[in-house]
Amino acid sequence: MRRYLSRGVLAAAALAVAVACVASATAEDKQKPKTTKLDTLKKLAGDWTGKIKHGDKEQEATINYKVTAGGSAVLETIMPGSDHEMVTVYTEDGDDLVLTHYCMLHNQPRMKAERDGGAKKLVFKFAGAGNLKSDKDPHMHNMTMEILGEDHIKCSWTLYEDGKEAHTAVFDLKRKKK
Repeated sequence: MRRYLSRGVLAAAALAVAVACVASATAEDKQKPKTTKLDTLKKLAGDWTGKIKHGDKEQEATINYKVTAGGSAVLETIMPGSDHEMVTVYTEDGDDLVLTHYCMLHNQPRMKAERDGGAKKLVFKFAGAGNLKSDKDPHMHNMTMEILGEDHIKCSWTLYEDGKEAHTAVFDLKRKKK
């Protein structure tokens, strides 16, 4: 009887240790911050240079990424200091990654990233705009960012006009080394 009792006590102790380990691991998992798509964009901080291609035209391009607002936003400045300078702000809205693009067309398209795009390919779709009288007015409608490596990205901005796709501008950029 004593033997069965000691085996029962040992089994109960082993079970208690196992339950404690699982509970501890679960508590640690909850404390670990999850990596978000915004975290992926934060890693882009710095200057990027390369080419922008619009149809048959190609020209030099520069983009700067800066983490701002206490780490809650990433500020993208396209063609800084030029007549074509534009700003895009990336933030989180709940579980969604969103952007507002302050365009040289004097409107402010808002886009939301698709949830299934993954961390290496962010696909943003039009979700409304400020200062847009009609969706037939020219505006940036979609944007796809492909992270091709730690120091290489490609961004494709699609312009809509008269309610349909008019053309796409593709930025092929490499991180500028100091």
